[in-house]
Amino acid sequence: MMKKVNIGILGVQGDVEEHVASVESAFREITIDGIVSIIKYPEEIDFINGLIIPGGESTSIGKLSNNDDFHSSIKKKITQGMPVLGTCAGLIFLSNHIIQNSSNTSQKLLGSLDIETERNAFGRQHESFQSEFPIPKFGIDKFMGIFIRAPRIRSIGSNVEILAKLNDDVVAVKQGNIIGTCFHPELSNTVIFHKYLIELVRESL
Repeated sequence: MMKKVNIGILGVQGDVEEHVASVESAFREITIDGIVSIIKYPEEIDFINGLIIPGGESTSIGKLSNNDDFHSSIKKKITQGMPVLGTCAGLIFLSNHIIQNSSNTSQKLLGSLDIETERNAFGRQHESFQSEFPIPKFGIDKFMGIFIRAPRIRSIGSNVEILAKLNDDVVAVKQGNIIGTCFHPELSNTVIFHKYLIELVRESL
């Protein structure tokens, strides 16, 4: 019997409840009986087999990374192959480098995803927007992405797969067991990214 899928959502701040609802919807669409866990303590990382790092204020997540137990627990599990989805601020936290400017403060990154990011590069809160773009890997011609204080991916490593582009900007990537998006898929009208994460988890069990 296959082990039950347990998706953890880093419950520090951001769209935690929206991700919970999206994962539950994805479970229903895939028709599997899975578990959603809100992760608030390092020791809880050991009991999940997939992780979502939500959007929100990236410096808040960065402060969390200063907890060495939390930082090392997450990085260890990702290195061991645990699938992870990082959205908006979660993408920044996963990246291996962030461009520093007047609006950026230094923060410790996981360094698991070979990309360079720039925080708030699509604009501040009042410049949030939504836009359609295709996701060929999922067979979607028009995905509505919601960008809220969104980071921009400035460069990617040779082993990083581009999942989606908005005009000339890369807005979703995959590297092995890691998925990252500049936008908030938990606010869209499809749970395709959550289903993809669950599929990666099922393949890893």
